Amino acid sequence: MSGHSKWSTIKRKKGANDAKRGKMFTKLIKEITIAARTGGGDPIGNPRLRSAITAAKTENMPKDNIDRAIKKGTGELDGAIYEEILYEGYGPGGVAILVETMTDNKNRTVADIRHFFAKSGGNLGESNCVAWMFDKKGSLTVDKEGVREDALMELVLEAGAEDIVEEDDSYQILTAPEDFNDVVEPLEAGDIHFSDAGLAMIPRNTVEVSEEKTAQSLLRLLENLEDHDDVQKVHANFDIPDEIMNNLS
Repeated sequence: MSGHSKWSTIKRKKGANDAKRGKMFTKLIKEITIAARTGGGDPIGNPRLRSAITAAKTENMPKDNIDRAIKKGTGELDGAIYEEILYEGYGPGGVAILVETMTDNKNRTVADIRHFFAKSGGNLGESNCVAWMFDKKGSLTVDKEGVREDALMELVLEAGAEDIVEEDDSYQILTAPEDFNDVVEPLEAGDIHFSDAGLAMIPRNTVEVSEEKTAQSLLRLLENLEDHDDVQKVHANFDIPDEIMNNLS
């Protein structure tokens, strides 16, 4: 199991408690607010906002919360001003890591991010030191239960999906960023539930992490980054063998 799909699975398992859910809501509200601020409050003409709303609905965010976030972005309600900054670096085992942040204090954020990398034995790098190793894609995770693979594949490929990848208990659907919402619509119309949805940075290649101690350090770093209030998303190009993951579970 590797990269985006493995980390998404780990996050879903860890994200069941209320504290994690609250942090997720905060991150989603930030994304909706920024999307509305940069592209307007109408999701029909703002693909980024549509994607953000889809991700929020996937997490069962109340409609009132979504509407307030949009109004903060358009200036109808007061809200904090956030700056988007992408940090890049290498973690344990030479794994490439991208960290998407939204912050109102970039000095605080970069100091914290650098500390996390250093503590794990990794290092924060310069701009574009690892970003070229990833491609931006729309990503949806559909649980296998109650879904026929052939019917799902036909539906999403016809809607414009680029690929469908089978995981242990789910299917990961990948799209071009501009086609993401076109693929979401028939899934929603067919009442097909997806547990993870949004734009993601998908690694072109993966780095195998075959030592348990290194894998543990890497996952701790990723979790520390994800838990930071200024961090929106974390992407990495690791591949941890299932037997090691089972030992760490």
